[in-house]
Amino acid sequence: MSIQAKSQTIQLADGKTITIETGKLAKQADGSVVVKQGGTMLLATVVSSTELRDGIDFFPLSVDYKEKYTAAGKFPGGYLKREARPSETEILICRLVDRALRPLFPSDYRLDTQVMIQLISYDENASAPEGLAGLAASAALAVSDIPFMGPVSEVQVARVDGEFIVNPNKAQVEAADIDMVIAASMENIMMVEGEMSEVSEEEMIEAIKVAHEAIKLHCQAQIDLAAQVESSKTKRSYVAPASNEEVYAEVKEKTYQKLYDVAIKGSSKQERTASFNAIYDELKSTYSAEQLDELGAFISTGFKKSQKEAVRDCVLNEGVRLDGRATNKIRPIWCEVDYLPSAHGSAVFTRGETQALTSLALGTKLDAQKSDGVSMQREDKFYLHYNFPPFSTGEARPVRGVSRREIGHGNLAWRGLKPVVPAGDDFPYTIRIVSDILESNGSSSMASVCAGTLALMDAGIQISKPVSGIAMGLIYDQETGKYAVLSDILGDEDHLGDMDFKVTGTEDGITATQMDIKIDGLSYEVLVAALFQAKEGRLHILGEMAKTISKPNEEFKPHSPRIIGFTISTEFMGAIIGPGGKVIQELQKETDTVIVLEEKDSKIASVSIAGNNKEGIDKAVATIKGITTVPEAGSVYKGKVKVILDFGAIIEFLPGKEGLLHISEIDHKRIKDVKDELTEGQEVEIKILEIDKRSGKFKLSRKALLPKPERTEAPKA
Repeated sequence: MSIQAKSQTIQLADGKTITIETGKLAKQADGSVVVKQGGTMLLATVVSSTELRDGIDFFPLSVDYKEKYTAAGKFPGGYLKREARPSETEILICRLVDRALRPLFPSDYRLDTQVMIQLISYDENASAPEGLAGLAASAALAVSDIPFMGPVSEVQVARVDGEFIVNPNKAQVEAADIDMVIAASMENIMMVEGEMSEVSEEEMIEAIKVAHEAIKLHCQAQIDLAAQVESSKTKRSYVAPASNEEVYAEVKEKTYQKLYDVAIKGSSKQERTASFNAIYDELKSTYSAEQLDELGAFISTGFKKSQKEAVRDCVLNEGVRLDGRATNKIRPIWCEVDYLPSAHGSAVFTRGETQALTSLALGTKLDAQKSDGVSMQREDKFYLHYNFPPFSTGEARPVRGVSRREIGHGNLAWRGLKPVVPAGDDFPYTIRIVSDILESNGSSSMASVCAGTLALMDAGIQISKPVSGIAMGLIYDQETGKYAVLSDILGDEDHLGDMDFKVTGTEDGITATQMDIKIDGLSYEVLVAALFQAKEGRLHILGEMAKTISKPNEEFKPHSPRIIGFTISTEFMGAIIGPGGKVIQELQKETDTVIVLEEKDSKIASVSIAGNNKEGIDKAVATIKGITTVPEAGSVYKGKVKVILDFGAIIEFLPGKEGLLHISEIDHKRIKDVKDELTEGQEVEIKILEIDKRSGKFKLSRKALLPKPERTEAPKA
């Protein structure tokens, strides 16, 4: 049996090639491709149902990304040696692909659609998988008969030493000061996400343009590949949800002006919701019970359409938003730090009806977050967790673990703060920030960035600069081209608008960004306008935060742990740990500290000692430095008498190091009994006279440090 595989090759400017192949694997899926670059291979499949489920008023698209450990010749960690629930890395890549694909399906498409992407081979010297996953998913749709207004593709762009690299490898990403994933169609930008080291708006735009040029090649390759697949040339017809344009028009006539009047009035979320609900109840009262039974779903849909149109028109025509603000106006802000007395740092940040409470804990290297996946191995000494409980929006619903949204929002806030947080061996602490959203009406992830900055400064963490975050929105009329960019969007503006564009940064540049487009693309003109309006808002928010705290506190909280870090030679690690860990365990117990040893290379190891008691830390430091000190002949130490002997005493002058103080070296005078001069536990100052080269034994003297008595001459006869 011959396999009729078809392929298309993309030749990139830097000499890399990407191959897309279809017709060999997973042929029972509606569409399947294998994307290969170097030794990295992704299998993407797509299947869409042909039957419409009852009551579905949204597009049920699911995107799953899975990394196979065998792709890199590895075994999964833990007791169960198989891939289980998705890791945070896999979830984040799922979200990247989902956000690029979702806007490009027909607006009335309601059939269950599943996109699955699997990493089946991994080469760390080839492109990172997140730069190929979007291409693979779109190509699988392109070779299928599923209605899709693509193609689209994603690339990862890194800037290393001033040069942009498209789809960099692992080492290049680690050296980059810009790391972004951009999705686009042939004409428009669809999605942006990434982190950067305080770059300008112009530099970010340049990175996006570099990405777009590469994406155009990806899109053309998908078009050429689909042209080779006969079944993809005619897209399937599908069953769309029933609609009733007559009812929609009638509902609009009855409600549009009333909804417009509420929108232009400017009110709080609760007041506004109550007014909209009252209009809806009044609308339903104009229909009989029989009409509501028959047309209720169409009336509800028509009301939502009328409400969306009224709110959008109010912004475009009047420049007035739902809460009465101008398009570039930021909601009122109030902040408070040191709110939680037992946390190592804390803050409350409230912007309008969105509120974040952050708490911070300091720990040792043992508290670092370790991630060990197929394509990523990482140890984070700074991490952030974001929680979005249902009460924050006035809802009562079950909480079933951490959602993908919470993981995505937490990752964005972490990326925004990471560039300003101290790192490296000079800062031995691990930092964990928890952001709990207590109220939400838009921009909660950006509130987490602001509250996180305040908590870091409250904790005394010497961040390089404060960071703020802002979420931008967009109302865009595709017929007229008229648009309005909205600063600090509300939840309703996110739902009714066409863009959610989040930007974090310091006064000197952008540190992270995430953009979702809900329409077919975004022109550079709108993107540039949004970025510079975001900068104005970001600087305003930084100014408001500075009224509460403008720079980090000089000291940690009194109850925060103190950590001392230094390096030693690796040859002493065994002596510090002791047999079965006995020495280090006893030292930790005796000093009430936590001691962490880490081998850096074959010669150097790092030591960090953490505790709340300075005396205990100092004692642990002295003990370890004593163990690692190499005594030399002629050195002077203060030692302690351990054992009294008939002919002298054993003196411990450094931890684990002791020598013989012979009776003849105790004093210049003649001594008959050692006990007349020394007692066990007594501290004495000694000098090392000699170190035996063969045995390493130390010969000590106290006499050498004592002044010699003056000689007395015998009386003359």
